[in-house]
Amino acid sequence: MATKPSHNLVWNNKAECMPVEERRSLQLKRLQDLVARLSVQSPFYRNQFKKHGIKPEDIKTLDDLRRLPFTVKDDLRDNYPYDLFATPVKDVVRIHCSSGTTGKPVVSGYTANDIDMWTEMVARSLTSAGATYRDVVHNSYGYGLFTGGLGADMGARRIGAATVPMSGGVNNRQLMLMEDFGATVLTCTPSYALVLAETAAQMGIDIKNRIKLRVGVFGAEPWTEEMRVEIEEKLHLEAYDIFGMGEIMGPGVSIECAYHNGLHMQDDNFLPEIINPDTGEPVPPGEQGELVITTLTKEAMPLIRYRTRDITRLTDEPCPCGRTSVRHFKLAGRTDDMLIIKGVNVFPSQIEAVLLRHSELAPQYVLLVERNNNLDRLEIQVEATEEFYKLGEDNIRMFSEKLHYEMQQMLYISSKIIIVPPLTLQRSEGKAKRVIDKRKELL
Repeated sequence: MATKPSHNLVWNNKAECMPVEERRSLQLKRLQDLVARLSVQSPFYRNQFKKHGIKPEDIKTLDDLRRLPFTVKDDLRDNYPYDLFATPVKDVVRIHCSSGTTGKPVVSGYTANDIDMWTEMVARSLTSAGATYRDVVHNSYGYGLFTGGLGADMGARRIGAATVPMSGGVNNRQLMLMEDFGATVLTCTPSYALVLAETAAQMGIDIKNRIKLRVGVFGAEPWTEEMRVEIEEKLHLEAYDIFGMGEIMGPGVSIECAYHNGLHMQDDNFLPEIINPDTGEPVPPGEQGELVITTLTKEAMPLIRYRTRDITRLTDEPCPCGRTSVRHFKLAGRTDDMLIIKGVNVFPSQIEAVLLRHSELAPQYVLLVERNNNLDRLEIQVEATEEFYKLGEDNIRMFSEKLHYEMQQMLYISSKIIIVPPLTLQRSEGKAKRVIDKRKELL
């Protein structure tokens, strides 16, 4: 990661550097307008407001946001496909949705104004990462129903960059086109960035001298600082963390600036809170909890106090880049990804942080959780590097014992460490599947 900012670019100075009090006044006005509109146009929220005794005139300050009910993912599934829309379908110009692997997909609709706002947010984000109209953006996010590909594409076009709409897969072709087209910006998931780096090494491609990448914008899954270092060293670029959710909008809800001291929330359009995930109550300023977002300007399917299940914390400390928006820090994980093993809360990101400290290991791992005789068992499968694997079984065994001790100090539970040969574990073109919880099969 760069020790000094390589740029200090802002796409929309008026919006991104707005005085704090002016921003809060704008947020309140937009929140009031949103509640008034939904009380008329959204049957779902009209019923929610009635149930909780809320009237539009009750929203007098930003603190009154806490009087409004939460929205959760089950609400989106239960109202599939259009019952959460606040505009007629005839006014909707695009529909995205999740893959629906656990039942009905989660749908999100967009009006023409929503698409324009989304494009603006991604343009701000890419500019924050140092991208300009001079760049060639190699976009390996998936196009289609997933919001990543089209979202990044729209923002890149808005700033005037040349865009390569690659999507995922065919890794050798990805690298060939990066080199041939002179790609300078890579957009994809962080796990897929490492897959591309691994493929380059297998093909004998000298990324530093043959490929011009200088910026990577990575999101759609939690990733650690250790993974950032790994990506930057292998791809010879500066890595930026971008955050978004399909149900909120897509990529561009927040992103790091050149100072890498948290992700700037585009909070003229999205109002964030941090709550205790168990009680739903707000946590003290600066403390970690679950991120909750209200979409202030979205027309087709606005959401009030949407529980993202992402764990982070907020800061409103001034940033040297000049942006005045609130920032959240790297996601520590998700409450629905959190594993409870032997009564202990375990996040995959904790395990990843330990594994990626060691040069003997490749950044590919799987967590297998099982239950035998009513006892939980955690197995961590991680790949060795080519060089380390050649050192033989004795070295691998001794290193496994050392890693077991480190993991126990981090997690406070015992785990089984299995170091597998290089290129053993399955790769992903999109979001990496890191956890296999076989306990769910017993329910």
